[in-house]
Amino acid sequence: MENKIFVKSPGDIQKMAEGGKKLSKIKKALKKAVCLGATAGEIEELAASLIKKEEGKPSFMMVPNYKWATCINVNEGLVHGIPKPEIVFKKGDVVSIDVGFFYKGFHTDTSFSVGIGVDKALENFLETGKIALKRAINEAKAGNYIFDISKAIEDTVKGAGYTPVKALVGHGVGKLLHEGPQIPCFTGGRRENSPRITPEIVLAIEVMYAQGSDEVEIAKDGWTIFMRDGKMAALYEETVAVTSHGSLVLTG
Repeated sequence: MENKIFVKSPGDIQKMAEGGKKLSKIKKALKKAVCLGATAGEIEELAASLIKKEEGKPSFMMVPNYKWATCINVNEGLVHGIPKPEIVFKKGDVVSIDVGFFYKGFHTDTSFSVGIGVDKALENFLETGKIALKRAINEAKAGNYIFDISKAIEDTVKGAGYTPVKALVGHGVGKLLHEGPQIPCFTGGRRENSPRITPEIVLAIEVMYAQGSDEVEIAKDGWTIFMRDGKMAALYEETVAVTSHGSLVLTG
């Protein structure tokens, strides 16, 4: 991951806002398509079609050796899952979808998790991630530190009895899909030693968490990262622009 923090011009942010609006529309369509009996392959085909319709390019296909527009994970799958056609969504599944959109020279990035006929316990698990992301976004403002975003995620997830993942992080986003700063879902060290949040930066704030341990493994396909203990995982992500006038959720 590129660790350099890139400041954007107002024009850059405007372009990213346009791309984010289009990606938000795509995300809503994908979320609606996740249902009992649907397949990961069908969601992938829909995403690729919608991205083309919106006159963008799939960000993830620009990652070396990755050939798909989406990453789709089920249950203990956390991130980077290949959207295989043989993955059929069943009752009780937690389906997590990550999708990126390249438009006018800039990337935007978003992800979400959906429960299919899940019980109350899993509903609460998923709701925790939504709340954590909302609180994290509230801390993404000029003058704060990345630590503040991480603390909002960590406090919310741990407070509900779940575990933030440490092996992966959120990130800056712009001309590169993965820019600095890294945005952990947990805190470490002193607040003031983490990067300062300044105007005109854009962050892909990502909540990654699990029901059990935070230990992960990479599947034999070389991409899918899943929870080692087999317990449920979920993720929620929005692209957020920090400006001198406040923060804007570009993919909401």
